[in-house]
Amino acid sequence: MTTDLPIPDAVNLTPFQALMIPVALVGAVFLSLGAQFQSRGVQRVEARLGRQSKGLSVRHVLGLLGSGWWVLGTLMLGLAVVLQLISITNAPLIVVQPLGAVALVITTWFSSRSSGVPLGQQARRAVWTCIIGVGIFVGIAAVVGRESAITHEQLVTILVVLAIVLVAVFLSFRFAAKRASAMYYIVVAGVLYGFVATLAKVVLNRFLHGTFDWLTAIAVVGVIVAAVLGGYFVQNAYSSGSADLVIAGLTVIDPIVAVGIGVIVLGEAAGAPWIAVVGFLVAAVIAITGVFLLAKHHPETRH
Repeated sequence: MTTDLPIPDAVNLTPFQALMIPVALVGAVFLSLGAQFQSRGVQRVEARLGRQSKGLSVRHVLGLLGSGWWVLGTLMLGLAVVLQLISITNAPLIVVQPLGAVALVITTWFSSRSSGVPLGQQARRAVWTCIIGVGIFVGIAAVVGRESAITHEQLVTILVVLAIVLVAVFLSFRFAAKRASAMYYIVVAGVLYGFVATLAKVVLNRFLHGTFDWLTAIAVVGVIVAAVLGGYFVQNAYSSGSADLVIAGLTVIDPIVAVGIGVIVLGEAAGAPWIAVVGFLVAAVIAITGVFLLAKHHPETRH
């Protein structure tokens, strides 16, 4: 089996890779602010043009381009993406990708401040549950996370699975568009963004190591298609749900997909002791519980 990236197997997290953790955290801040501003822009455009039952129309999309709030949110999300790409390029996915859950905490606080509705006891408990779960997960990943050379076979596997997912998305949207809820859009966007993060890591590493080939070109197309579709579904989620709910869903589904690919396909947890695997599962359950409780008890829902 030939490899494409000159990265030695079983490399523990280096000090430089550990530095990517604060980079990812700053990206989460911009992710939260960008989501808030984009959500506000979508709501204002729909208030002016009316809401569509089958998702945002071309007229609505063009209207978003003229919304100052939406453009500001998009710029912040763009900066968040840049910081995320830097972190996932230089550190294992299982270490930095789950840190996006911090955006949920920030979004909830921002919503509480802007709406004037304070966080209740249940919401605060959910916030701490989320922080504890993510903290345990990242702590374990920082110890056992490893990067291995990415093979052609692994990239082909990711692209084939993405192609199957895209077909399923098109079919589901065709039949479910009229009855789609915010959670439908969030789940689809989260799955697509998980593939975006994974493929972007592969593409950037190939660029950096001069191993760009036709398979990498296909991966670039896959990143663009998944990112554009994911963005469209996110905007539809904003039209039928709060920014808190959107971020809550994305910060659960996106990391689960990306980390799942990193562990199963890329072998980023290869050789980890069984106690670390148990720790991963427990931490994931804690974090997932926290974000769903936070989505349920955030100020806008209670108000």
